[in-house]
Amino acid sequence: MTKRVPLSALCVLALSLFVTAAWPQQAVPTPANPIKPIPQIVAHTSPEFIRAADEVLAEMSRLLDLPIKEPLKKSLRSKQEIREYLVREEEEDKDAPQRYADDKALEAFGLIPKDFPLDSFLLDVLTDQVAGLYDAKTKEFYIADWIPIDEQKEVMAHELTHALEDQSFHIDPWIKAARPNDDAELARDAVSEGSALAAMMDYGLRDQKVGVRDIPDVTPVLRNGALGEMDKDANLKDAPRIIRDELIFPYLAGTTFSQQFLKANTGWPDLKKVFDNPPVSTQQIIHPNLYLAGVKPVPVTLPVWKDVAPANWKLLEENVLGEFCLNEVLLQYLGSDRANTMSPAWSGDRYAVFEEEKTKRTPLVLRLHLDNADDAARFFGQYSELLEKKYSERTDLFRRPNFFQFQTPEGGVFLHCVDTGCLIVERGNRETYDRIEHAVGWPAAPAPQPEHKQEVAAARP
Repeated sequence: MTKRVPLSALCVLALSLFVTAAWPQQAVPTPANPIKPIPQIVAHTSPEFIRAADEVLAEMSRLLDLPIKEPLKKSLRSKQEIREYLVREEEEDKDAPQRYADDKALEAFGLIPKDFPLDSFLLDVLTDQVAGLYDAKTKEFYIADWIPIDEQKEVMAHELTHALEDQSFHIDPWIKAARPNDDAELARDAVSEGSALAAMMDYGLRDQKVGVRDIPDVTPVLRNGALGEMDKDANLKDAPRIIRDELIFPYLAGTTFSQQFLKANTGWPDLKKVFDNPPVSTQQIIHPNLYLAGVKPVPVTLPVWKDVAPANWKLLEENVLGEFCLNEVLLQYLGSDRANTMSPAWSGDRYAVFEEEKTKRTPLVLRLHLDNADDAARFFGQYSELLEKKYSERTDLFRRPNFFQFQTPEGGVFLHCVDTGCLIVERGNRETYDRIEHAVGWPAAPAPQPEHKQEVAAARP
């Protein structure tokens, strides 16, 4: 379901403009969608650009304690050339059916409107936002040719960190090794982007003889600056929230994670430890203390769908939502305070999105594991309200302790919590729900009795 931006410098320029301003010298604490075929790109450069890039590369190699293992191609690129690169990366990263499944999963969770043109929208946003790129396939670093020369070095510091990490840790295959777990892949992407942004900050603060290990929590200043800049983008201003949040997550949460990791270790020489032992969930990125303590999600499984799902349900995607995306679902309907209180109780999940052959409805199955039974009970109350907000047209509501169901024009909606687990089925029917619940080994949920149906019918206008 995630829409990963491969090793790009989204918003890095905007972030770089206030990094040093946020900690001026006197205030620094004392240390303690497919388009037309792509034409051949012709690179261009300048002696000043090459000289600056070589200087920054040498400085980042020293700062990160990572060797320059091979020559690096460097060039300036136009906006059209960057757009062409982004199109090529998107098409090579996932094929059309995979991108379609991602879009339908976002729709099923209610995170984007139906038929929202996500691929073309992201392409427009990124074309405007990207300031520089490191292409791991061609081993080439390039920067947007419209970036003023006096601002290029900050972008270089970020992108050349990607290049150095790639030479030592082979970043692109390292990130994709998390597949097919989208949540784990987003966590690794956050390590890549967050460490590069933290390194860029160290580069900006180098004359003050401090770095991210020496300063307070970077989250507030990055959040205020980055989101403020993004709000100025006409494309993003009114976009679905998930788009903005997922684009910025690897940078904001990833930088905070990197800062806490560096503080818990001896600094950049220990960076290799996180590549040897990568985080396995966005929860470990959001809460670095869990990563440092080795706390991992609980494995959650769904049934083998043959003879469980109806024959007309085509499986589009089965994956992991994770704390980050669960928070986004809760945010969509319940607001930030309740979402931020509830989502940390996540300790594992698995979801499946289907498509009905004729109606094109998208049945959704989500099985969650919460930290404890009390959290599961609270989740039941919160998610019950979420589902009622999500489906404004409801009939035949049936509620019992830790179970409720209702009907909608798209099908039945069911929520059942047992001990530390919760099972949600949307756009299905009771027979299918019962088969799924039986297949995961749960006790049967309460079922409406004839007298309940009579009461519901009598209560209708």
